[in-house]
Amino acid sequence: MIIRTKNGTAMSANGLTLLDFLGARKEVAGVQKVNGEVVLIASVPFHLTEGNEENKSFPWTFSTFDLDRFGERIDPQGWDFSKFMKNPVIEWSHRFDIPAIGKAEMLSVDDEGLHGVIVFNDKSFDPFGWSIGERVKAGVIRAGSVGFRVLEIEIPSKEDSKDGTSLIFRRQELLEFSICNVPANPFALAKRNEELGMRNEKVDVDVNFWDCLIPGEIAQ
Repeated sequence: MIIRTKNGTAMSANGLTLLDFLGARKEVAGVQKVNGEVVLIASVPFHLTEGNEENKSFPWTFSTFDLDRFGERIDPQGWDFSKFMKNPVIEWSHRFDIPAIGKAEMLSVDDEGLHGVIVFNDKSFDPFGWSIGERVKAGVIRAGSVGFRVLEIEIPSKEDSKDGTSLIFRRQELLEFSICNVPANPFALAKRNEELGMRNEKVDVDVNFWDCLIPGEIAQ
């Protein structure tokens, strides 16, 4: 998990460090409201279905309830994206200092996760954003991650944490979604729509994602 503080500094954090930033009581199991103003960046497994080549739009699953490599889950029913839809930016690698490479449309939530459609910028005014869309179309880039503000968390009981879950984000506000080169979750999936008869592919990643994101800003 990456923590982005108010002054823009980004740092990687394990579960204990994250709970300190959130102002949570580590010794108490159950749902807690968050005291700190913390923005998190989390890569999650996603499913990409066949896109529309004409306008470079791609149905995308932004987030799921899957367990990530840090033992955390994001509750799909806890997403608040009402403010995000007023400025639905798609960014490159969580870079706030460069223009958005596209926009999000048609966000919705179900039991499987948070879903939407990504429309990449046109080549006529944004060659870079357009080129990212071309890479996605070609299957060169398959990863994305959410940037969100935490509102409520749940610390699982000893019994509920037997599957490896150490923390569940129960309510969170979506701030942005980014396309990136390497996802944090080693079970990140990129799939074509099975109903279209396309071949499913699984991508297993075993690299340090945080060393690749926001170069020069992450404090280890």
